[in-house]
Amino acid sequence: MTEEIIIAGFGGQGVLSMGKILAYSGIMQDEEVSWMPSYGPEMRGGTANVTVILSDERISSPYLKIFDTAIILNQQSMDKFEKTVKPGGILIYDPNGITHHPTRNDIQIFQIEGNKLASEMGNKKIFNMIVLGGFLKIKPIVKLENVIEGIKKSLPERYHHLIPLNKEAIKKGMSSINPYKVEEQLQNT
Repeated sequence: MTEEIIIAGFGGQGVLSMGKILAYSGIMQDEEVSWMPSYGPEMRGGTANVTVILSDERISSPYLKIFDTAIILNQQSMDKFEKTVKPGGILIYDPNGITHHPTRNDIQIFQIEGNKLASEMGNKKIFNMIVLGGFLKIKPIVKLENVIEGIKKSLPERYHHLIPLNKEAIKKGMSSINPYKVEEQLQNT
């Protein structure tokens, strides 16, 4: 099993930490892991993306041009990465701020209202964990207990009191992701 993932959005949305948590989770499952971040000098507010590869075999290169899964959190990333999903792959996105929704019919597309749900839960910083939960519902490639351990490893100890909230956010995401039907959307426009 090899899963090649791109997570992309604005800096400050937790894109890199979501990737790091996935990578730590894979390590705890004795998988081969690659985590390769990419971001501009502006960091917060600029675009950021991270490539994560989890595999039970050696990973030959962290550099990829096509992916099994794309997790998209802003319009610029949608424009850039929708076309990089392999046919038969998965695209997951938060519709907040998306003006041009995905149009491909050769991939599975899912929507998760992470931004809205994080606001409803009272903490915008758990947005990325809601989206991660949605991804893990569709592709349970790492176990929830390993994700929690990954959160512990990636969060400074002074923030460990937030781990229960992050776990709640992951579970909220798992129950809140929905298929997106391109055909239905095209008929409605």
